[in-house]
Amino acid sequence: MWRRRLLPVLAALCAVTGAVVVPAAADAGGTTLPAPTAVAPFHGHGSIGQAYVAGATPGMSLVLADASDHQVGRGTTDALGSLVVRNVAPGPGYTFRVTVDGKRAATAPFRVLAPADNPSAAFYASQHLHAGLNYLTMRDGVRLAATVRLPLGATMADAPFPTVMEISGYPIAGPHSLVDAVLGRNGETLSDPLLPSTSTAVGSLVAPLLGFATVSVQMRGTGCSGGAFDLFGLPTTYDGYDAVQIAAAQPWVAHHKVGLVGISFSGISQLFVAGTRPPGLAAVAPMSLTDDLYSTGFPGGMFNSGFAGSWLADRVADAKPAPAGGQTYAKVLIAQGDATCLANQDLHGQTLDLQSLLHQASHRVPALYDQRAPVTWAARTRVPVFLSGAFQDEQTGGQWPAIVPALSGDPHVWVTMVNGTHADSLGPGTISRWLEFLDIFVAQEVPKPVPLLSPLAPLLYTQLASAPSAPPPLQFTGEPNLAAARAAFEAQPRVRVLMDNGSGSKGPGALQPVWQAQFPSWPPPKAMATTFHLAPTGKLEAATPSSTSVSFRPDPEARPAVDLPTGNPWSALPPYAWAPVTGPIGLGFTSAPLTRDLTVIGPAALDLWVTSTAPDTDLQATVSEVRPDGSELFVQSGDLRASDRALDSAASTATHPVPTYLASAARPLPRGRYTEVRIPILPFAYSFRTGSRLRVTVTAPGGDRPVWVFATPPTGGTVTDTVGIGGPTPSALVLSVVPGITPPDAQPACPSLRGQPCRTYVTAQNGG
Repeated sequence: MWRRRLLPVLAALCAVTGAVVVPAAADAGGTTLPAPTAVAPFHGHGSIGQAYVAGATPGMSLVLADASDHQVGRGTTDALGSLVVRNVAPGPGYTFRVTVDGKRAATAPFRVLAPADNPSAAFYASQHLHAGLNYLTMRDGVRLAATVRLPLGATMADAPFPTVMEISGYPIAGPHSLVDAVLGRNGETLSDPLLPSTSTAVGSLVAPLLGFATVSVQMRGTGCSGGAFDLFGLPTTYDGYDAVQIAAAQPWVAHHKVGLVGISFSGISQLFVAGTRPPGLAAVAPMSLTDDLYSTGFPGGMFNSGFAGSWLADRVADAKPAPAGGQTYAKVLIAQGDATCLANQDLHGQTLDLQSLLHQASHRVPALYDQRAPVTWAARTRVPVFLSGAFQDEQTGGQWPAIVPALSGDPHVWVTMVNGTHADSLGPGTISRWLEFLDIFVAQEVPKPVPLLSPLAPLLYTQLASAPSAPPPLQFTGEPNLAAARAAFEAQPRVRVLMDNGSGSKGPGALQPVWQAQFPSWPPPKAMATTFHLAPTGKLEAATPSSTSVSFRPDPEARPAVDLPTGNPWSALPPYAWAPVTGPIGLGFTSAPLTRDLTVIGPAALDLWVTSTAPDTDLQATVSEVRPDGSELFVQSGDLRASDRALDSAASTATHPVPTYLASAARPLPRGRYTEVRIPILPFAYSFRTGSRLRVTVTAPGGDRPVWVFATPPTGGTVTDTVGIGGPTPSALVLSVVPGITPPDAQPACPSLRGQPCRTYVTAQNGG
């Protein structure tokens, strides 16, 4: 096998504006159309739930007819002569109709595809991939750019290779070598416009250095790939099925199976593909993902105008037709004469403008989100899964552990959780386990020591996290055969929680967990819902206090919107500016000094009984630790718009309230009457140390995250929220406490933990 042999080896289009449009959708009605009398001068095509035209005259009015000559959609071709009609029922006999020179013309009939319309094995086997840039043909005729990257120093003569695939809408198919650029080989530099994005370094850098071939697949509607960008719409999802099957059919792919790898965008894409169940898929290893696009786009029911808003705007810009817009590598390849890349721009003007749609529907619309939710596809996954992520992920968010229960139907799932940032899912505490997983389930080999792993660490972590640290050696290298190695790997606990990341011997903020807790499932089965009641004078107590109330004036403009206005959140010690809660803008509730360590692992809830002078109010709950030295450590937060307080009763628990976020369930707060509002606090893992105090603060949203900005209405301090305490309004913090865990290390310095800023403790206006 190659991997083991590697070990010793150290113009007209420029005028197009590329404006994003909301493409045509299918009509609900069905006007009967007259029979055509001519053949249209262009072709119609079917995709999954869609019909499209490319190469027609710009500005042409088209009608989509079904097999019974009923009108089912219509639209006008864009500046490139293209049109996509979405939400079309699968079936044969569709035609596009147009009037040309006074004649009623129609395209040849075509089929609109269903998800189950998988091509034959011969369709996949007929496509031959070589090292470098390729174009893969999907089931609907759209062609995707895909660059094959061989292991370091390999040629096709060294095949077969264990092979992984990375799928992303970031510039991933840039055909030059990120390995060469990082290592300074062959005159390559990181300024080369034909390099893949460093955001896709898992497949384009890490995997080739560790002996895997990678197929870097450019998502539909981006870069040099054809089609229209539609963030995880069904055609995009089933492109993954087709790409896996094409790669698995190649003679140079070991075992005719591929794994999926990647972080962030290309981590999220993996569960969609896995849910389609392609036979050629061996395993998936997603990192830093989200459970639902809604939970990142609308945390607590409020639009995330910070990260989510800017990320969506960037994706729309990436999807514009090149060379006038779009991704840089596509512009360069077109300038160099890549006619296929140029032709593939024809549908880029038909991008589904999700940003516009999201602003039109701030509540969760199942028809829009369900098919775009990783958790939906996770429930269909049946291949081995290695999942990793950080609780304080500043980009996609810390709600991703909700995916783990959705994978309960898959018996081969291993999860690594860690405190930290978006990049920490690929940290030294994870990468060795990740490589063991790929060795066993993709390469189908006993793990063996990899000399390049240690030299790779400073390269990788300087690029990704600015805090180099060495990974531990691989396990299971002494097993006599693959079956024994697999059995040993599978015997490990399914959930591994890495604790106190950043407080190790490498220095404050280094990528270095100190200890770990392991569990058979998530949430931890031994976790106990433990209640701390909000009490008078800002106390947090185990016993239910006497009945009273306390008020504050939520003002989202009273503190900075983010806690990291400048700097890199992945650096060892970012320059956080985590502002205290002072004056009338919030409440604080703080426990007495703890008499023993309190380890909390799992989700949490702040159950507030609230009345407000406004019909709606936006709330944020933040859990922190107040140290004996007067410092305060951020642990986790959660947010909720009070009108979205209706819960999914079947999914909610004492520590994990699950709002439906449905428009039909939204209700204003009743004036003058207390109403329970259960704020979901994102999962976390932390041991509150003896002598410290547990604290929860209540404010308007904002100020406690590096890049999330909440689109919450300004109040000018004129709204008053009143929180009921004790008696019939027992507001309380409910935590997932795991008994019997004593941390082996001393209390981490403040600051040192990754993703967890510190500040000087300041008493809130109510004394907590």
